[in-house]
Amino acid sequence: MEIIHVSAECYPVAKAGGLGDVVGALPKYQCKAGHIAKVVMPMYRTKFLYDNEWTVDFKGSANLGNWFFDFTIIKEPTNKLGFDLFLVDINGLLDRQKIYGYDDDPERFTAFQIAVVSWMSSWEHQPDIVHCHDHHTGFIPFMMQYCYDFARLRNVPSIFTIHNAQYQGWMGWDKSRYIPRWDLWKRGMLDWADSMNPLASAVKCAAKITTVSWSYLNELRVNSNGLEKLFEYEKGKCLGILNGIDNDVWDPATDKYLESHFSVKTVTRGKQKNKALLCSQFGLDPEKPLFVFIGRLVGEKAADILPDAIKSALYHMPDQACFLVLGSGETQVEWAFQQMTEPYKGSFNTVIGYDETLSHKMYAGADFLLMPSRVEPCGLNQMYAMRYGTVPIVRSTGGLQDTVVDMGDPDGFGVRFNHASVSDVEYSIGRAISVYKDSEHMEKMRKHMMQIDHSWESTVDQYTAVYESVR
Repeated sequence: MEIIHVSAECYPVAKAGGLGDVVGALPKYQCKAGHIAKVVMPMYRTKFLYDNEWTVDFKGSANLGNWFFDFTIIKEPTNKLGFDLFLVDINGLLDRQKIYGYDDDPERFTAFQIAVVSWMSSWEHQPDIVHCHDHHTGFIPFMMQYCYDFARLRNVPSIFTIHNAQYQGWMGWDKSRYIPRWDLWKRGMLDWADSMNPLASAVKCAAKITTVSWSYLNELRVNSNGLEKLFEYEKGKCLGILNGIDNDVWDPATDKYLESHFSVKTVTRGKQKNKALLCSQFGLDPEKPLFVFIGRLVGEKAADILPDAIKSALYHMPDQACFLVLGSGETQVEWAFQQMTEPYKGSFNTVIGYDETLSHKMYAGADFLLMPSRVEPCGLNQMYAMRYGTVPIVRSTGGLQDTVVDMGDPDGFGVRFNHASVSDVEYSIGRAISVYKDSEHMEKMRKHMMQIDHSWESTVDQYTAVYESVR
C-alpha cells in the first residue's frame, strides 16, 4: 500500500515530543514490511533542513480565505530516513524555527493542510491511505470528503491517530472562510461546542480513529477536554494501538551516544559503568540509587509535584538516593528545580532544556525513571527505560498502565501508583530504594524488562489490518 503520513513533527527533522518519535519510526518500519510509506510535514527552519540536500517536487498555489499563497514541496532524495520525506514551505507561515507557539498557529497549520491536500489532488494516481496525526492535520479528512476542489480524493480512506487529545486546535467560526470551497450542509462535521474543532472534525470524518494505547482510548470517553460524548458516540470506529520504539535507535548494545555498551547478559556491569560516568558529570554518588526524570516540565507530566516530592524523599530518607532531572517547560517548575541544586548538592542536579545525547546516557545510567504523569496517552520514555534496564516508576494511567507491571505482581518489573501526588511519588521512591538493596531482584527485573518486545514490527501489522479494513 501507499501510505501518506501527514504530521507537524517527525524525528529527526523536527520534534517536540512523542509524536515526532512515532512519525519518524512507523513509516520506516512500514517500508521494511513492503509498503510505500511517505511523510509530509512543514518545512521549519531546522538544522536537519540545512544539513541535507533537497529537490523540488512540486510548486503550487492556494487560498487561505482572502489570502492567496504560493507553496513549494521539497523532497529528501536519498531516502536516508528509510522513507520518502516531503517538506511543505509557505513563506511567512512555515518558515520558522519553532514548531509551535505562535499566535498564528491556526493559520499556519490550516494553510499547511490545504497545501498538502492540493498537492495530493494533483497526482495522476491516488494513495491507498492518508494517515493524519493530531489536530494539526485534523481538517484533512473533512477537506478530502467535502471540499469541491478536492473531489477526486473523496474515496481515499483517511486514518486519524490521536497522540494527545488535550490539544484540539479550536478556532472561531470566523475562520471558516479559510477552508477551500466546501459543502455548507456539512457544517456539523467541523463544529463542536460552537467552534471549529479540527480534532473533533477528524474524529467525525476519518474512516478509523486510533489512539496510542487501549487505556487512553477508554479514558477519552470520560476525560477528553470536552469531547467525551463524541468519543462515546464514535467508539465503534475507534481502537487503541500501542506505540512501538525504534530498536535501531534505542539499543544499549549499539547506542551511538553511549561510551559503554551493554546487553541483557551484561546489564548490571554495563549500567554501573554508565552510572559512574553520569554521576561524575553531575556530582552525584554512584553508590546510591539514581532516579531520573526526562521530559517536559508541564502539568500533564505532573512535573510540578516533583520538586516537593524529591525534597520530601531526601528529608525522610536522607543519604539514600540521588536525583537528576532533564527537561524544560513551565517557568515556575524550571525555577523550582534550579533552586534545589545548591541546597541538595551531591544528591540532586538538573539540566533545563532538551539534550538528546544526555537523555540516552540517563536511560543507560539511571536505576529508576520517574513518570508521575496526569495524562500519558502512550508514553515512550518508560519503554526506552525498560530497553535500557531502568525500572519505570509510573502513575497508573494511559499507556503507562498498559506497559508497566508492578513489581508486587508475578513477573512484575516496575513501580506503579494511583495518584499524581507528593505522597504517592515519595512512597514509590521508598519502595524503589528498598528493592534496589536486593541486587538479585534488581538484576532479575532488569533482564526481564530488556527482553520485552516493544518494537514497531508488531505495531505495523496492527496498522496494516486497520488500513485493509477501510479500503
